[in-house]
Amino acid sequence: MTEAPRTRRRRTGLVAAVALSALLALYVWLVGVRAVQLMGTGEPVGVALGVAFLVAPLLVLALIVREWLLALDVQRMADALAAAGELPVDDLPRSPGGRVDRAAARAAFEPHRERVDASPDDWRAWYHLAFAYDAAGDRSRARAALRTASRLHRGRPTRTELP
Repeated sequence: MTEAPRTRRRRTGLVAAVALSALLALYVWLVGVRAVQLMGTGEPVGVALGVAFLVAPLLVLALIVREWLLALDVQRMADALAAAGELPVDDLPRSPGGRVDRAAARAAFEPHRERVDASPDDWRAWYHLAFAYDAAGDRSRARAALRTASRLHRGRPTRTELP
């Protein structure tokens, strides 16, 4: 019995993300060790460089944690939508090379935007809007809409204007 290709892809993606995060954590740790050593010299330049080098790894760690938390919540939202039979369906026409037809993506985008306008506190609407933005090729707005969906899913208040 073989496992479904989708499950294998999900597992492979998770392993890759964990491995990349582990390598980045190792790098951050090594930079942090060097930063502390520089601060330990007592020299003004060494201390200044050490502090600067210590801030960067802390910022990187904060961003990694933020992305992992978003990924976990996006998976929870996807599981909830799948259980309700409401996952976004990628049925847009594609070119022979596999690219989404942008005109069709823009046309399919409007109902999702209208749904968010009608119900700005519905995380499901924002989730679907995020994938509509992604299909239309607007990755930054897709990410912003996904973050809004995540905040609403976790019960946190959010601004209601469209990204």
